[in-house]
This record gives sequence, structure tokens and C-alpha cells, in this order.
Amino acid sequence: MLTEIARAKLNLALHVRARRPDGYHELETLFAFVEFGDVLRIAPAEAPAFRITGPFADKLTGEGDNLVTRAATRFAEVFGGGAHAIELEKHLPVASGIGGGSTDAAATLRALAKLHGVALDDPRLFAIADALGSDVPACLLGRTALGKGRGEQLQPVPGMPGTPVLLVNPRVAVSTAEVFRRWDGVDRGPLSPDPLAGRNDLEAPARAIAPVISEVLGALAGQPGVMLTHMSGSGATCFALFESEEACAKAASSIARPDWWRVETRLA
Repeated sequence: MLTEIARAKLNLALHVRARRPDGYHELETLFAFVEFGDVLRIAPAEAPAFRITGPFADKLTGEGDNLVTRAATRFAEVFGGGAHAIELEKHLPVASGIGGGSTDAAATLRALAKLHGVALDDPRLFAIADALGSDVPACLLGRTALGKGRGEQLQPVPGMPGTPVLLVNPRVAVSTAEVFRRWDGVDRGPLSPDPLAGRNDLEAPARAIAPVISEVLGALAGQPGVMLTHMSGSGATCFALFESEEACAKAASSIARPDWWRVETRLA
């Protein structure tokens, strides 16, 4: 059995530049990943099998077809390798802006590639990822990168590994499609060379849908030692980068609300 971590994805900045004729949006984003995530276990089997465990399993149980099973099916169609038994240990909130299904699909592709001797930079692997969803190629790459187009045009850049991060989700699921639909269409300019000088253009529409996001961002921004605070993706998970692990831990204790999910982790 092979175990693969499906690391949570962060958008350190997310600039929406334009609506596209194909229904997608032209983006400029800075992807980063943290050490915390879902856990995927996979092994060859006589027949395909899939089960979900973990704290957020109940949010997905009964789905049947999902991005993990689709990733496994597409891999078999392209590379072969037979059937597999897959367990997804779900630790990330669902529909929360930190990669969820996309990072699970990417972890599935990486695990299958390792099991069957496929290079992780094989273009066919990235073609499968791109067909599965806009964030899946970035999650497959799994390192800090600039993303353009739908987010699938990737340019690796130096990251800030080891930087303490606090993730906070108010346990509110936000529809990505609805957040994009409510974007006001204003191009506020490209990404800055400074990774800490960006913005998330989806914060305003997400706050309108789920006002509690403003409360989370305010709580994070008021903590000592904060370097950067944003919502990730289309929400509702928010994050803060801290100068030290001590500052991150103090913030986690300060924001200890029983109805909010929170995790202390670090940039990978």
C-alpha cells in the first residue's frame, strides 16, 4: 500500500482579470501548499474499491463518482495498471477554497504514478489533471507556482517553506460558481512581484454570500505577528502567515471558537 498526502492548497493572491468566452475566468494566482491535508492510501486490487474515512467523511459519503475515482479511471485509461483499492482519509472541509477534491485527485494521480513507474512530470499526467479541473494541475505540481489562464498555466517560483500558517474555516460551504458569478467584472490589475502584496478578488463576493468570512478575516488580521491574511480561492477558508510558530499558536488559541475549524500548519 502506498500513502500520499493531499496537501491543502492556498491562493496567496488571486487576481481575476476577465471573463472568458468559454465561461471560465482569466486568472493570475500565486499557489502555495501547506503540510496539512487529506491522506490517500492506495493499493492494487482485484476489483476497484473506494471508501472515505476521517473527520469530514460524512460530507462525501454516498457521492459515488468523485474526483478521486475519476482520476483513477482516467489514469487506467491512459497508463493501464489494473484496479486499485483506494481509501481517502478526509481532513479538509468540503467546498472550502483550499483544494479539497482537486488536491485529492492530484494525490491519486501521484500515487498511481509512483506505483506504476510513471514519471511525475509526464505530460500525459498533467493532461489528465487539466481535464479533471482547473486547480488539479497546480495540486499535481504541488509546489509554489504562479498560475495563469484558468490557473493551469504554471510557472514554479521560490516559496517560503516552513512559514507558520493558521487555517480557519467557519464551517460554511460556499459555491465556487456563485462566487465567480457575483464578481463585479472589474480588472484591478496584475499580480505584483511581491508575493505578500497581492489580493483575492473573490473575497468581496464571497463575503456577500457568507458574511462570517469578514469576521474570520478580521480576527486573523488583528493577531500579533501576522504577515499576510487572505481568504483562499473562492472561500470560505481564510489563512494567516505568521512570523513565528509561537505567534501562530497564540493566534490559534485566541480564535478558539468551537463552531470554527482551525489548523496550525506550515508552508510546504
